[in-house]
Amino acid sequence: MASAVLPSGSQCAAAAAVAAAAAPPGLRLRLLLLLLSTAALIPTGDGQNLFTKDVTVIEGEVATISCQVNKSDDSVIQLLNPNRQTIYFRDFRPLKDSRFQLLNFSSSELKVSLTNVSISDEGRYFCQLYTDPPQESYTTITVLVPPRNLMIDIQKDTAVEGEEIEVNCTAMASKPATTIRWFKGNKELKGKSEVEEWSDMYTVTSQLMLKVHKEDDGVPVICQVEHPAVTGNLQTQRYLEVQYKPQVHIQMTYPLQGLTREGDALELTCEAIGKPQPVMVTWVRVDDEMPQHAVLSGPNLFINNLNKTDNGTYRCEASNIVGKAHSDYMLYVYDPPTTIPPPTTTTTTTTTTTILTIITDTTATTEPAVHGLTQLPNSAEELDSEDLSDSRAGEEGSIRAVDHAVIGGVVAVVVFAMLCLLIILGRYFARHKGTYFTHEAKGADDAADADTAIINAEGGQNNSEEKKEYFI
Repeated sequence: MASAVLPSGSQCAAAAAVAAAAAPPGLRLRLLLLLLSTAALIPTGDGQNLFTKDVTVIEGEVATISCQVNKSDDSVIQLLNPNRQTIYFRDFRPLKDSRFQLLNFSSSELKVSLTNVSISDEGRYFCQLYTDPPQESYTTITVLVPPRNLMIDIQKDTAVEGEEIEVNCTAMASKPATTIRWFKGNKELKGKSEVEEWSDMYTVTSQLMLKVHKEDDGVPVICQVEHPAVTGNLQTQRYLEVQYKPQVHIQMTYPLQGLTREGDALELTCEAIGKPQPVMVTWVRVDDEMPQHAVLSGPNLFINNLNKTDNGTYRCEASNIVGKAHSDYMLYVYDPPTTIPPPTTTTTTTTTTTILTIITDTTATTEPAVHGLTQLPNSAEELDSEDLSDSRAGEEGSIRAVDHAVIGGVVAVVVFAMLCLLIILGRYFARHKGTYFTHEAKGADDAADADTAIINAEGGQNNSEEKKEYFI
């Protein structure tokens, strides 16, 4: 919006002539007489102020133009179009355009409506106030044009997983240029836009390069437009169609507990999902032939009366036009459950050992002396019934743990018996350290009484230099 002060005198008369020239021939004379009659009555512009406001309108809707006067003194108000043609002079419409309608006329306001606005109506409209000096103010009408057509195009209707495809979206004939946003589902993506201008109108094309995965199958790609003339969401979308190779999963149907034992039956089901749906599902045994008693029925594998020769890896394979995939199941057949026998007592016997202690004299004839024969008692350990009970409980939990528990129990008993034997031998050697003899007591053993023994002992002291000691 802008205002200006017009020159007075001849300029005012010229303005009246222009307004009359734009009027139809029948009204031209009448308008000139009216202008001339009021020209002499134009008041001064002291204290008056003419103002208006810019207008923004969507194409096809109604624009309202208002010329307002502050502190009006009944001066003449006039509205002109961008071509300087008079639309309204006071409450009189010289221009033959029925889309302009008078909404209000008073000494302080001239309000006019313009219906069914088009892009050609855009421009400056002038309000004039005939004062001394005259005043002028203009308002700008801006017409918004929403995109007339929104199109989305996908390079390929059907894509293969891992492939990069091109998606384009075009918003045509808008004003101003639109902003295009991309979404894949709820995730926003970034595209590249190009703008073309033609006759004050804009066409925007946005390009999106998208690498698709199997999870994108059935997900919408959305082209959304943002424009000041558009309320809400203006968008278009296309659903992705992605082909992908099968996804294979093996499900054990029987046995329910999942533990396969000898004599049991095994049933496996192969589940394969892909796009397009796999047409062929096959079972093979890796690095070996399929057991003769195995039964194949479509995606199901059934093996009756399992035994350890059935151990191995079983593979389910599925394929479609995109590719093939497989899943493996490793079969291990356990021993059948067994009944644990009652615990027994194990006795370990130790061989008797005889120990001799001999004392000799280097100067006389050696007299061997056997002072004792010691026989160690037999060592017998009984298995602890509580330990066997614990072992039996472990065997019921796992067949393979039974053998280990029995072997461990036997080893424990043997180790315990050896420890007891070492303790007994240690105590025996600690208490029997041998017999001690000297020549001072030689002959005392054969004496008839104590006196004779003393005399014999004293007589032996003469040979004290020959005394020697021995220990065995």
